[in-house]
Amino acid sequence: MPASASTDPGEVSDLDLVKRSQAGDTRAFDVLVTRYRGRIYAMTYHLIQNETEAWDLAQEAFIKAWRALPTFKHDAGFYTWLYRIAHNVSYDWLRKKKIQGDGEFDDERTEHRVAVGAEAAPKGDLAPDAAMTNAELGQRIQQAIAKLSPEHRQVIVLREVEGLAYEEIAALIPCSLGTVMSRLFYARKKLQEQLHDVYENSN
Repeated sequence: MPASASTDPGEVSDLDLVKRSQAGDTRAFDVLVTRYRGRIYAMTYHLIQNETEAWDLAQEAFIKAWRALPTFKHDAGFYTWLYRIAHNVSYDWLRKKKIQGDGEFDDERTEHRVAVGAEAAPKGDLAPDAAMTNAELGQRIQQAIAKLSPEHRQVIVLREVEGLAYEEIAALIPCSLGTVMSRLFYARKKLQEQLHDVYENSN
């Protein structure tokens, strides 16, 4: 499972913060919000492709988490539990918007990965033409991801951006390992179709 507890020995662990939050310590919960709001926002944004709504949904997820905190049994990591709440909130929003997913296919291993920093502004001392190319490429990749169904955007982000293993993705969504592999295959196939020139030039 993804590590939800802090990896910095100087920081308080998720477990301690959750216990304090369950005892009514709102400041402890604020620390959890600060720790995970970026990742939760990124997930909601990639699913619904709307900045304003994504922030609202992320906030709604944390409110629901606070209200449901007394029922948290510590049988999963806090982030895993929080992610599922945010996932459900996002899919409720999508259902209201009547956004439907596409079909799925069997998984296929590919040699290409969506660049982790594709959404970010170019870094380093790139020449203007190279910087423009990178910015345009990042925009194209983002646009291609946006055309995927929510289910396929989700697995691409978890795998290629957050770097989670198949088993971790299956536990987070949750779904079977086969479903994760199937969705990844289809998502990669669609991205290759939309970015065929990029894939060809990388060979």
